[in-house]
Amino acid sequence: MPIINIQMWQGRDKETKKKLIDNVTKATCEAIKCPPEAVQIVIEDIPKENWGINGKQAE
Repeated sequence: MPIINIQMWQGRDKETKKKLIDNVTKATCEAIKCPPEAVQIVIEDIPKENWGINGKQAE
């Protein structure tokens, strides 16, 4: 069973996350030939101040 962890900046609404989960599940099932019931997705909302890019805090 694949477990997919998605880390992204905070701020996206519930509907956007729902679409992301649906699309990633479909793509995973197509790529590895598994049923949707086998796919688990975890979304981690991370504040920008906890994210660094190129040695700097994200803005």
